[in-house]
Amino acid sequence: MKALVTLRFFLLLLGCWASAHLSALAQAAAPVAGAATTPAPKRQLQAVRITQAIKLDGVLDEAVWQQAPVASDFVQQRPNPGVPEKQKTEVRILYDDANLYVGAVMHDVAQDSILREMTQRDHFGNTDLFSVFLDTYQDQLNGYNFTVTTSGVQLDARYSPAGGEDFNWNAVWDARTSMRGTDWIAELRIPYSALRFSNAPEQLWGLNFARQRKRDNAQFFWNEVKPAVNGFVNQWGELRGVRDIKPPLRLSLTPYVSAYVNHNPLNAEGTRRTTTNFNGGADVKWGINESFTLDATLVPDFGQVQSDNQVLNLSPFEVQFNENRQFFTEGTELFNKGNLFYSRRVGATPIGFYGVPLGSKEKLVRNPAETRLLNATKVSGRTKNGLGVGFFNALSNDVYATVRNDETSQERRVLTQPFSNYNIMVLDQSLKNNSYVSLINTNVTRWGSTYDANVTGGLFRFANKKNAYAVDGSLVYSRRRGTVFGSEQQIDDQDGYKYQIGVSKISGNFTWGLHHGIESASYNPNDLGILFGNNNIRQSVHAAYRKFKPFWKVNNMAFFGQVSHSLLYKPTRYQNMNFYTGFNTTFTKSFLQVGYDFDASPVTHDFYEPRTFPLGEYFVRVPGNAGIVLFVNSDSRRKFAYGVNAGGRLYGLDERLARARRLRYSAGFYPRYRVNDHLTFRYSLDWSLADNQIGYVNGGLSAQEVLDQPFLGQLMLGRRDVATVSNVVSVAYTFTNRMSFTLRTRHYTSNVRYVDFAALSPGGQETLVDYRRNRDNTYNAFNVDAVYSWWFAPGSQVSIVWKNAGSTFLLAEEATPQYFNNFNNTINTPHNNSLSVKVLYYLDYLTFRRSN
Repeated sequence: MKALVTLRFFLLLLGCWASAHLSALAQAAAPVAGAATTPAPKRQLQAVRITQAIKLDGVLDEAVWQQAPVASDFVQQRPNPGVPEKQKTEVRILYDDANLYVGAVMHDVAQDSILREMTQRDHFGNTDLFSVFLDTYQDQLNGYNFTVTTSGVQLDARYSPAGGEDFNWNAVWDARTSMRGTDWIAELRIPYSALRFSNAPEQLWGLNFARQRKRDNAQFFWNEVKPAVNGFVNQWGELRGVRDIKPPLRLSLTPYVSAYVNHNPLNAEGTRRTTTNFNGGADVKWGINESFTLDATLVPDFGQVQSDNQVLNLSPFEVQFNENRQFFTEGTELFNKGNLFYSRRVGATPIGFYGVPLGSKEKLVRNPAETRLLNATKVSGRTKNGLGVGFFNALSNDVYATVRNDETSQERRVLTQPFSNYNIMVLDQSLKNNSYVSLINTNVTRWGSTYDANVTGGLFRFANKKNAYAVDGSLVYSRRRGTVFGSEQQIDDQDGYKYQIGVSKISGNFTWGLHHGIESASYNPNDLGILFGNNNIRQSVHAAYRKFKPFWKVNNMAFFGQVSHSLLYKPTRYQNMNFYTGFNTTFTKSFLQVGYDFDASPVTHDFYEPRTFPLGEYFVRVPGNAGIVLFVNSDSRRKFAYGVNAGGRLYGLDERLARARRLRYSAGFYPRYRVNDHLTFRYSLDWSLADNQIGYVNGGLSAQEVLDQPFLGQLMLGRRDVATVSNVVSVAYTFTNRMSFTLRTRHYTSNVRYVDFAALSPGGQETLVDYRRNRDNTYNAFNVDAVYSWWFAPGSQVSIVWKNAGSTFLLAEEATPQYFNNFNNTINTPHNNSLSVKVLYYLDYLTFRRSN
């Protein structure tokens, strides 16, 4: 009954909030409701076929360039939308049977107005740039981006409704740039093997060009892109005149060899501290037809990827790490539909890693923390009718831990991860008006006596003809069958579901949305996805007002807000309510960005923190609270630039117990100094302090600890102060547009000091107890990643990587709140060191065929 009253109150509050704010913002937005929300007319450009080869040198001195039609009269998109460019841009397109050629001349006022910082591939810098955008199926949803900077640095990306702008995608293409007086010139050669397109006699592609003039922080597009119109690919023009080209046989092989020297002084006695290993494998890319491509990695080696940012996790949920393995970041937009795929599950920590059974006289000698993949394969593409199809499959081998008997020295192997198959299937149909429907299935099959998992989801988005309003939703079903690994206990979350439905205004200065969703108590996609707490009923309303054109002393302005409400699904009980508002703006002359994020919540019932299941009986009561974060970002064009943020959160007093008020503070400082166009230093400092935080005592209670024994069977909460500091120093030196060196060093420390303890009872009641065991702890992590990279030919690379890693976990009296004591302790602790060399070479079948 209380839940229904709360829900009615929430709906009433939503209505009041919506009627007050939406009407006010709608009045403010009314003057711009016309042309600003109507897409610009689609421009057209004719390509010219050539019969003689073009020398890619960034000069454009072949006569045929002057015979091609010119795309010019670009329109500014930021900071002042709709303004014609003053420094003209001229672009021409040529093509032959194998390549598309793009030549661009960017006029300027003087050479020193053309900024040209050198960066690594796919990294933006303080530089001008030129971009080509292609929508080869003209579905107005999916597209390609090929960008080159004034220094010849190449960037490429894919666009999709699921992935947005994805710069993890890489293609093999080439570009050259040059300076000519007060102009700079870009010449691009894009092989058809880098694209997917239909077999039609005459191609009709979506087309756009962009130019960034960094000195003014301005971006211009050939076909105007209006920020008040929802979508990006749907605002491109058209490329015509490309006739009688055939999708080529896209077949390439990229073999690799790698060598590692590892030194780990923490290896168990009787094992080698220094080891070496050699690896070999290959990546294969095969264009099955004009629409679909197979990508496979055989015996992959991911040892050179950047180290994870390890943290002390006091929450009831796992830490989500970034994906740094290129195979799992490149061209995965289809597989990310519905957020059902967390690629770190593939090759993750073995499911039996933390539960290796040991006898009374045994010790763990070796326990691999990663699952080695045998292979992984992707097949993806989109037909001329807009049907996207994706298939992903990966195989991992058995993983064993090694246990040694102290008396007999005999060793035995314990299976921690059985041979496993990971599979994803996706069907994604593009529809008119920036709409789509999708079907996704993920499956994990494990050999032996354990469990398998399957998740199936459907998604849709329907927008009206003017692309002003949209309805979206999803329905997902999860199924798990079998027994818990290493036991006979049946999986208890065998069937679950979630759904979400929403309606939104998606174009214009003023936008809004209403959403509602449910995750059942047994919904679990975690075998190939990631979940942060199921058993929820959530609803929210959000609104935003953005002013894109400069006014007064600012370039733009954005104001946004949201009210959200959450109930426990089973049993239906109140969880929380949250009011949020944010604001940011950029000043016109200084390009200084300022803003804030503010939120407030009444009393919250946290059913997850007690770590008890099923949910509903126990919860941690969090007093009403409000918090704000203020931030400032300086002009990135300057040699010295910085970002600063500071925040605080104030909690209400908990009248039930005589305890101090909870407080939280945070700050961040992110300076960057660019010495010249080749060398840049970056530093980031993140600091936070939580006073009187109430939470589950990590590690729980142990029957082996004498001081724990009187409290066994109770749920123990601790009042604690948590101080966390993270420092990251990085240096990047770019020798050329194909050769670079980076050094990244990170030290992280988090210190937990307990003040008192309480026993938690059903209904959120807490009773102070005289618990004496020292549960203080300090976690330190230190990493160094040094990378030298040389792209010696298109698609071919040599990389040399040195990695240094060390960590400490100090308990009780060893824990110390002193930062420099922790830093010195971490530096002086034995570290694992790895030095590796990897060479990969790109072999293209078309190149061999032409040479023969």
